[in-house]
Amino acid sequence: MFVFPAQIRDLAILIARLGIGIIFLAHGWQKLFTVGLGPTAAGFKAMGVPLPTLSAWYAGIVEFFGGALLILGLAVPIAGVLLFLDMLGAFFTVHVGHGMFVSSGGSELVIALGVGSLLLAAVGAGLYSIDHAIAANRTPTPHGPKTIP
Repeated sequence: MFVFPAQIRDLAILIARLGIGIIFLAHGWQKLFTVGLGPTAAGFKAMGVPLPTLSAWYAGIVEFFGGALLILGLAVPIAGVLLFLDMLGAFFTVHVGHGMFVSSGGSELVIALGVGSLLLAAVGAGLYSIDHAIAANRTPTPHGPKTIP
């Protein structure tokens, strides 16, 4: 079985984080600032999304901040799961009955972003990330955690 060297694997994770993160950041920006949450909620309501105002807030915040976190490589497992759940909701409430292709309201982008986010949640942020820098700076104590007598 062929396995990529660690540096190539970590570079691939970085590229995936950046690409997926930029798309989510842009979509979150659109919901929060360009279109706005009110019109986004109205659009969600028209599409039959349950709790459209709450869903608009969740989608806008998770996509904007989750995308930023992926780009930075910070809290990637948490951001990845939240973004996956966002896309799972979009799939089942809006896209599932419209075929595969985006041009007809289909699910291809939602599936790609969702499974990409889930994969990043599972593999982590990689070497080129704030998550890795934080983990590298933690030094385990030789005798376990300190206790107060």
